[in-house]
Amino acid sequence: MSTVLITGANKGIGLELCRVYGEAGHSILACCRQPSSAGNLVSLAENIDLTIIGVEIGVDESVQTMALQLEGRAVDLLINNAGTMGPKVEEQTAFKMDFDGWAETMNINVMAPVRVMHALMPNLRSSKDARVVTITSQLGAISLDMTMGFAYSASKAAINKYMRLAAIELIKENICIGLIHPGWVKTSMGGQGADISPEESASGIKKVIDLLDKDNTGGFWNWNGEVHSW
Repeated sequence: MSTVLITGANKGIGLELCRVYGEAGHSILACCRQPSSAGNLVSLAENIDLTIIGVEIGVDESVQTMALQLEGRAVDLLINNAGTMGPKVEEQTAFKMDFDGWAETMNINVMAPVRVMHALMPNLRSSKDARVVTITSQLGAISLDMTMGFAYSASKAAINKYMRLAAIELIKENICIGLIHPGWVKTSMGGQGADISPEESASGIKKVIDLLDKDNTGGFWNWNGEVHSW
C-alpha cells in the first residue's frame, strides 16, 4: 500500500485523515508540532501503521530535519493539511490588519505547504504515483465575495494560485497536484456550529484524492467531489 504523509495530523481533519487512510491499509506519517501531546495519534497508532513525526512546518530547519529523517523513503501522497486562521477576526478586515499576524498566516498557509513539498521532492520522485494535495478553503476563491477573514482568505487564494501553476510543471515528473475545500467542519477552527463532522470531511476528501490523476491535475474541488470555481 501507499505511504501517506499528513501535516497538522494531531487533531480535526488531519487526525481523521490519518484514521481513514490508516484503516484503508496505508502507512501513515503523521506530522505535528508537539508529538508529546498528541495523545490521539498515539492511541491511533495502536491500531494502524502510523509513525508520528515532530515538525514545525513554518520553520525551514525543522522541515529539513524531517526530510533527512525520511531520506530514501518514497512518499506516495503528501497532504498539506496544517493551517491557521490567522489574527483575530476583528484584526483582519478592510479597515484593520494585524500585519505580523498576517505575515505568519502567509508563512503557515502558503509558504509551509510549498516548503514541505520542496523538501520532500526526492521522496515524491521515488513514488510511481505521487500526489500532492493541499487542504485549502473556499474563502480563497476569487469567485466568492465573502468579506471575512481577509488575511486568511488572501493566504488561501495565494496557495491556490501557486499549486495551480505548480501542477503544470510537476506533471512533467508524474506528480499530480490537487486542491480541496474541506467544507465547513466542526473543528477548533470551524466551530461547533459548522455543517459537517471531521469524519465526513476526511472521508469525502479521500474519495476526491482517489480520483486525482494526470488528466485532472491542478483541479480545485469541494470535499464532496464537486468542482469548485476559482
